Amino acid sequence: MLTQQRHEIILKLLKEKGSITVTEVRDLLDTSESTVRRDITALDKEGKLEKVFGGAVEAGQKVTAHEYTVAQKNELNCDAKRKIAEYAASLIEPDDFVFLDAGTTTAHMIDFIRATSAVFVTNAVAHAQRLASRGFKVILVGGELKSSTEAVVGNQAIRTIQEYHFTKGFFGTNGVTRRSGCTTPDVNEAVIKKTAMEQCRQCYVLCDASKFNSISSVTFADFEKPIFITDRKVPGYEKSKHIIVCETERK
Repeated sequence: MLTQQRHEIILKLLKEKGSITVTEVRDLLDTSESTVRRDITALDKEGKLEKVFGGAVEAGQKVTAHEYTVAQKNELNCDAKRKIAEYAASLIEPDDFVFLDAGTTTAHMIDFIRATSAVFVTNAVAHAQRLASRGFKVILVGGELKSSTEAVVGNQAIRTIQEYHFTKGFFGTNGVTRRSGCTTPDVNEAVIKKTAMEQCRQCYVLCDASKFNSISSVTFADFEKPIFITDRKVPGYEKSKHIIVCETERK
């Protein structure tokens, strides 16, 4: 296939999805990853897309490809996170079987959970320890521990999650847009989130307003799939019926 043809296919796919990964383009074009990376680099230099870690996003998008550590995230938007977490925790009922995603906003939920008979499954070691210390029944998913986010990932974790059927799941995200949906910088964490969402009867994504109109490297959920819980109204998203503004809801 000619270079120009590959470029046209890459840009068409990007227009449809908002973000692409090197792996999916490689499989679509039946070519090597090195060829795809060269194509993305060339298109980035031409200003036709923005190159990010592991793939590309549409030109002009606010890109959040950098992955902060847990310590760094704990310093960001603390008040908003606690407000969101308190509302999210109030949704947990006594008989719920809950998946609690790794992340700083989901971590704040643990302080506010009152449904003592609910059962929790998590891929975050710190979450599991705190839940257990409060007397909750908790199942920690096994697998490879990612040090920067303290999340358990990998095939073993995926297989375990696929065996469960959750009533509710609470997830974090690095970015949200209508076209690209919920995104995160790490493909391994994206797979865990996506797998857990597929096993949930109801999915909630906890994200402060700064996450909207931002995009990271890998999509793990379409925009319409979960219910979003945020701290304030976001311009351009006011008519979205699956966004809960917890400040408004509590009035």
